[in-house]
Amino acid sequence: MRGRRLLNPLPLLLTPKPPSRPLAAHFRGARARARAAAHPPAPSPAPRRGPLAEPDVGITRFASPVPGFRGALKQRYSDFVVHEVARDGALVRLTSFDLPDVDESGGNAEGGDAGSDHSRALESFRLLCGEADHDALRRFLERALEGGDGDLSSIILSADADKAHRSEVHEFIKRNFKFLITDTVEHSDGTQKCIRVRLGSGPRGGRGRTKRGMGSSGWRDDRPFDSRGSTSWPYHLGKFLRFHLYKENRDTQEALGVIGKMLGVQPRSFGVAGTKDKRAVTTQQVTLFKVHAGRLAALNSKLIGIRVGDFSYVNEGLVLGQLKGNRFAITLRNVVAESDDVIKAAVDGLSKNGFINYYGLQRFGSGSVPTHFVGAALLRGEWKHAVSLILGTGVHYKRHGDIDVALSGIPRHLTVERAMLQRLKKYPGNYLQALMAIPKTLRLMYVHSYQSYLWNHAASMRVEKYGILQVVEGDLVYKKGCSLGEAATVDTFDDDDRQTTSPEMEISYETLPEEVIQSVQIADSEDLLKAVYTFEDVVLPLPGSETLLPGNDVAEIYHEIAKKDGISLIESVHGIKDFSITGMKGGYRRVLQRPIAFEWYTHNTSSVFLFWSIKLFGSCLLLDLMTYTDETVPLVETDLAVLSKTQPSEANKLPSDGTSSCPSCDSGLDASLDTSRSTTDGTEASSEKTKSIGISDLLPKKLAVKLEFTLPASSYATMAIRELTKTSTSVAYQKTLNC
Repeated sequence: MRGRRLLNPLPLLLTPKPPSRPLAAHFRGARARARAAAHPPAPSPAPRRGPLAEPDVGITRFASPVPGFRGALKQRYSDFVVHEVARDGALVRLTSFDLPDVDESGGNAEGGDAGSDHSRALESFRLLCGEADHDALRRFLERALEGGDGDLSSIILSADADKAHRSEVHEFIKRNFKFLITDTVEHSDGTQKCIRVRLGSGPRGGRGRTKRGMGSSGWRDDRPFDSRGSTSWPYHLGKFLRFHLYKENRDTQEALGVIGKMLGVQPRSFGVAGTKDKRAVTTQQVTLFKVHAGRLAALNSKLIGIRVGDFSYVNEGLVLGQLKGNRFAITLRNVVAESDDVIKAAVDGLSKNGFINYYGLQRFGSGSVPTHFVGAALLRGEWKHAVSLILGTGVHYKRHGDIDVALSGIPRHLTVERAMLQRLKKYPGNYLQALMAIPKTLRLMYVHSYQSYLWNHAASMRVEKYGILQVVEGDLVYKKGCSLGEAATVDTFDDDDRQTTSPEMEISYETLPEEVIQSVQIADSEDLLKAVYTFEDVVLPLPGSETLLPGNDVAEIYHEIAKKDGISLIESVHGIKDFSITGMKGGYRRVLQRPIAFEWYTHNTSSVFLFWSIKLFGSCLLLDLMTYTDETVPLVETDLAVLSKTQPSEANKLPSDGTSSCPSCDSGLDASLDTSRSTTDGTEASSEKTKSIGISDLLPKKLAVKLEFTLPASSYATMAIRELTKTSTSVAYQKTLNC
């Protein structure tokens, strides 16, 4: 009989073991040991010294025993090219700087201004909101018509607990009263919500006065108005400008922050389907609320390492998870292998066996304190310790406790740290308030990072104990007949009625449909006899309130590691939902990602002497082996390089900051990886000397491997490369390959 094994207390829990012991040692004699049901607090971990290594976050196993080869990953950021794959399967490329061929002029006649006749709209509003709100809005319009714009205070409609109805009211007012702006405010009791209305800009719109404070009503009316809908907008255009963002050696948040500052718009006005690597050349879709394409295109002559193009207007903005995947073009340099056959065998191994679908090191941050350390502190309710970890050693406050001094000296780009300090200044000693100053998506990232940490360890234990050749009893599997795609997910975000996506996070989250939760089951002996499932169907949970645990020993690793960290997976020690495993639904992630339809053949040219093709998740994984001598020459053609051939005047306007503005000017390694001497103008000294004496052809040839493949949105290309080379993807190890 099938059963659901939820995240309930296990009758026995394993005694914590030192983290230095091998993973399998945790389970030897497990059933014979006494297990305690209590969750004693664990000592807070000391900040890690040295860079994060793969075993630190549970990355220890490989899918195939086939030997790999040595190759440097991301020696140059132009060696890592990423194109987003949209939901319709289209590859997102930068192909044009032209403006959309639409008439952007003209206002919207609907809704008129404050002096128009709104009797019919008011009558409809009466039916939607009732007599009291109708009378309040009618009197508000009458005062606006009398010309009291400057002193006209906002009005607050009746309390409304129905979010769907509030959304309908927002849309009704936007559609029928274009000169008004609405947003949602909370009551001081923290539970009731209502809609606030004021005059916007435009004809007879003014900027009505906003009341300050709560007064006797208890409504929080001191929050600045959300003015994203305040500007007039042509009715025939979609409300969102969609464009392709091309960036070099910058993360998504930084690029959008630069654009937003130039345009004077808030970060939440942007929508993205996912964030992309920093040390890479990437192209992705972005949406921007009510901004004309001409304003954005004009920035191209000022932006450094960033270009925008392929403009169009759409009715819906992007939200996180709205993509099919990413296509990668990755070059491994300084390749060393015993023979070409070794490389072929490694590719065969990746094709036939896939790779363990670990969360890569990027998931856990690049700072001095890994994000899952912060997540563990939040789950334990250690607010002060979490604040200390996030602020890090570089913020003066951590060392001396002087907030004013810290704020005056903190770099402007550390916006999160600055917001936390400002909140601490307002609420001295209230560290939870300081944490709430962090954008919600970023706050949740810390807890998700800890979930990923647990998942990685569970995946290693599953592969170590049972292998990858078959399903075993107790495995979690997707039910047959369910078309789920990738279900590595986290919770949906319930911000407010007028939410837009906030891009202030490093990783891509996808929403978790309810049917995904219901379509996972525990494989039993009957399933094994019928051979219903393969290992590709096996999933492991990111623990949450609605996820199952496996029905075998793999389940114990979750509770064991959590207990060692002083964390309970079944109850919260505090009442803050955002910082609680039990406050999240959770999700599932495939243990294995496997390439399919493998084939290869040789192709001889002067620079490329072998070519293989692998069909991977409906797209091709292409493999080139090539030789090169000049370290400064890009081996992959980027979108900007292609575009410079058709629109050279536009493509070449991108100014240089000494890092890179065009693919042919990639200045080499980041400081963390740079082991070569560089001149002041950003070019490598050794290359300059070689060119000056004209003997580049006499330099020894080096071998590079170029791979092209597509992965689902939640899979890490670095983990596929790790399987191929059987080497670490950590910065510390990759630095040794560049020597």
